[in-house]
Order: sequence, then structure tokens, then C-alpha cells
Amino acid sequence: MMKLTKLASLMTVLLLSSGAAVAKSNNLASFHTDMSGCESCHVAEKMKDIKKGITDSQTHENEQCRSCHGSYEELASDRLEFDPHASHLGEINCTSCHSGHDKATLTCNNCHNFEMDMPFADTKAKKKWDAGWNQDKIQKAIAQGPVETVDVIIVGGGSAGFNAAISAKLAGANVVLFEKAPYTGGNSMLAAGGINAVGTPQQKAKGIEDTVDWYAEDAMKGGRYQNDPKLVQILAEESAGAVKWLESLGANMDDLKRSGGARVERTHRPSGGASVGPHIIDTLRKAAIERDIEVRVNSRVEKIVLNEDKSVAGVIVHGRHSGYNMVAADSIVLATGGYGMNKEMVAYYRPTMKDMTSSNNVTATGDGVLLAKEIGASMTDIDWVQAHPTIGKDSRILISETVRGVGAIMVNTDGERFISELTTRDRASDAILKQKDQYAWLVFDEQLVEKKKMVRGYEHLGMLSKANTIEELAKITGMSKLPTTAVDYNKYQAAGKDSAFGREDMPLNLSKAPFYAVKVAPGIHHTMGGVAVDTDANVLNLQSWKMEGLFAAGEVTGGLHGHNRLGGNAIAETVVFGRKAGENAAKHALDKK
Repeated sequence: MMKLTKLASLMTVLLLSSGAAVAKSNNLASFHTDMSGCESCHVAEKMKDIKKGITDSQTHENEQCRSCHGSYEELASDRLEFDPHASHLGEINCTSCHSGHDKATLTCNNCHNFEMDMPFADTKAKKKWDAGWNQDKIQKAIAQGPVETVDVIIVGGGSAGFNAAISAKLAGANVVLFEKAPYTGGNSMLAAGGINAVGTPQQKAKGIEDTVDWYAEDAMKGGRYQNDPKLVQILAEESAGAVKWLESLGANMDDLKRSGGARVERTHRPSGGASVGPHIIDTLRKAAIERDIEVRVNSRVEKIVLNEDKSVAGVIVHGRHSGYNMVAADSIVLATGGYGMNKEMVAYYRPTMKDMTSSNNVTATGDGVLLAKEIGASMTDIDWVQAHPTIGKDSRILISETVRGVGAIMVNTDGERFISELTTRDRASDAILKQKDQYAWLVFDEQLVEKKKMVRGYEHLGMLSKANTIEELAKITGMSKLPTTAVDYNKYQAAGKDSAFGREDMPLNLSKAPFYAVKVAPGIHHTMGGVAVDTDANVLNLQSWKMEGLFAAGEVTGGLHGHNRLGGNAIAETVVFGRKAGENAAKHALDKK
């Protein structure tokens, strides 16, 4: 089909959004059929056999969308109050929102609550293809045997999964990555802080003195000394290499900030204040494409299959269109993330948090933990769940820790500070919950907004209170003591000493209008525990022996963070141990040939 111009594409989108031109069609598929038949979306000669005609990733269908309507960049428009084609998720599959035969849903509303008319939103919703794990079909797929064979299977398409896949491919392995969601990114896509590293050129350029031992000590102290020191040591030693690796793939890690629990600035992030997660995922997606790595979305792994000697034989994949099939491999890497969005698991492992909101992606349902437990893997610290202190009080949007690191102060509903803003997440969360209203405000000025580009996003989402003076902000928010607090804090900042709470780093004062406040409260953010692994990312069984051919990396694992994770260490973990898991998985598979 001929590609429409940007204006024509926009008119089409607006036309559909308004409900016009769809009266005769009750879903998107019928609408396109009325125009030019099913061939407008599907490969005509293969439509009789869905398994052959439509891939689980719906690759051809998404290419057809772009061939007519253009890329997301071409569709983006400043005429819209909120533009889903210019979101932090990147250029994800069109079918993530626009389903041909099902109700249209705005993917953004997995986290947000945007009121936007979607074309064909009144289509009757079908039963979700991934509503449950069908054990009968799983067993049938095992009995039928593998439909294909690869060297290494990666389960999960976040940072850990992509780093594992790229590393395995570079080591010479044939790799496939399965992601259950309609787009990749996982929790990594939502990361707003940065990646902790020691001994980088960025630190050297700023004259920052730091050591591997300091990095390790900070992580151990933050984790209440319940971390596995061997894993922590590897994280610290290989952190600079992780930043260099990302930069070699095209990432920008030039900015440097300080996160809670760190004694110096070691949190690396993109220059200009952009969120680190979308930037890294975009970089990794492109790197995977450039290296011809097979990435399949809408493909949920529901079982790990073992040989009689308990070595890895492959997995059972439930594809959105292909159904249940076995894919054989000698190595598997679990990179499925944590269980922060699985209310049943949270209630079971950490019942005191069962009613908390969560900042996690909807994909964080603990699949990897369930898959590993089923075949006898050991768990470590599985009951330790981290509450992040600054999640939007009336939303699931995380207010990045680096907002405090850059200069924001945290006050209670009266406008009084009650703890150092740079303390660890668990202590900050506990302190907020001890306040009379169990929530707090982050307060900052235009200086911070100029340094933190992402804060504009919070304003766009309607999360910020804004005023021309501190006194006006105090009146708007009901924080009667805020003016006095601001005067005191500015004195501390000017003197370079926080006499009230001992905050060690105060890069900004409160002096440049306008002034802002955002309401925050603790919510589930990270599950520290998970699958037990050794220093080579091998999964361990209940006897602490290696499970041959099974590796894991990222939030699905336990042991590294102890009882509390420091901000900036999660992305570092996904890169350091994702690479290690991929390299060792490739070596294991290739050695068996």
C-alpha cells in the first residue's frame, strides 16, 4: 500500500478516534476488510492456517500498519494533549493497543489513567489468550516433542534478558528470546534512576574518588549485611565494564548523580536528564536487531522441560497464535523479573504489603520463580520485598530517587522535614509510614526541573502542585510550616551542613520560581529474593548444586541485594549478570555439541 502522509495519517487517527467511518464495522479487522479485504493485514495464501499465517509477534501485521500509517515518529503530533505514539515505551508493536479482532485498549493505561477515545473501543472483549497455564496442553506439547531446536533460550525481554541474548549471540550461540508481553522492556523500561558503577571515566572527569570496596560496602550495608558478598563483589568489580558495554552498544551514560545509600556520585544515566530505562531498552532493542537475534513477543514460557538426567531439554512456549509448542535447547536463561505485580505471591511471601500499590510493570508476575520452583530450584530471600518511598500517592508512577539526589526535599503534610532525603529506601519508607497521614511531599524548584527533564513528565501527568512562591505552594497543599522549612534548608545548603538531619549532599537550594510539590507514599518496587544462583549465574537446586544448563539473571534471582536494594544497583545487576548468564549459557550449549 502507498504510505500516507503524516497529515493524512493524523486525520485517519482522529477520524477513527471520533467514531466516524466505523459505523458499519464492529472491529478493526472488519473495517480493514471493508476497505481491501483480509489481505490488507494478513498474508493471503497463509490465512487458512493460523499457525503459519500469523506469527505470535504479528510481524507482518505490524509492518502493514506502518506501511499505511507511517512510523510512530511520523504519527506523533503536538495537537494531541497526550500522544501515545510518542511515549517512553518506544516504537512498540501497533497491535499492543490495536487488536484486529478484539477490544482496543490503550497500553499506557496499564500504569496511567488517560481518558482517550480509542477506535473500536466498544468491540466486545475476548477472553485473554494468556489467561492461564493449561497443563493438559503443556503435557501434550511435551509428548509431541520439539518443533525447533536452538542453543540458548532467553526467557524475558527486559535488560537482563537482552544483555544475556546479545552476549550469548556474540559468543557464537544460536539464540531465541521469548517475551510474554506484546512488547519488550519489562520492569527495566520503567527504570528512572541509573546504573551504579565505580572507576568510570565519568567519575574521573568529575574528580570523584571511589573504590570497588566502597561500592561493595555500601551495597552490603544497604542490604543489612544479608547479601551474598561474593555476588556483591562481582557487581562492584564489573560495574565499570557494564557501563562501557552499554556505551559500546550506543547508550549515553554521561550524566552522574548520587543515589540513596551511596557515599559518592556513582549513578550513571543519560545526559540531559532523560530516564535511564527507556534509553537502555531502546539501545538494547536496536543492538538485538543489528545482531539478528530472534525476539518473539506474545510468547509465554510455561514450563522448563528436563532430560532424564535432570539437565535442560527445552521449554514449552504458549504463543498467542501458535499455541503450545516445545522448543529444545541445551541452555536456558531465566530473566523474567520479580513478582511485584502478583498480589497472591506478595500476600503469601510478604503479607504486610499485600494491600500496597506497586510501581512495577504488569509483566512482573513471578513467572520465573514459579518455573524454577517447579523443577526443584532453590530460593534465596524470597520473602524480602522492597517498598520504594516515593511512588505517586494517587498513581503507580515512580518518582525517581534521583529527584531527591539532585536536590528535592521531603516533608510531611505539615511541611516539615523528618529524615535525610538520601537515606536508604527502607528507612525512608518506614519514616513516611510513621507520619500522621502516611504520605509525604517532595518539594523542589525550577532549578531541579532544568536538570531533570523527566520531571516535566510528572507535570504533564498532572501530578505536580505548582506555585510562584513557597508561601503560595504552602497554601495550595496545606503545608503550613513549609515556608519556615524552606528558609532553614536554604541556610543549611548555604553552609554546606544539614544541622537537622545530616544530609550529606545538598546540590540545590529552594530559590528559583516556580516551586513544585508532588505527593508520594511507599509502594512495592522490587523483590530482592528469588532463584538462588552462584557467581557464574548458574541456578542452584535444593542441595545447592548447579542445575545443568539453567541460568538466571536480574530481579528473578535472589542473594545480591540482601534485605534492601540500593537505587542504581538493579540496572547494574541486569547488565553484569545478564552478560554473565548469556556468556556461560552459550559456553555450556556449545561445549555439548
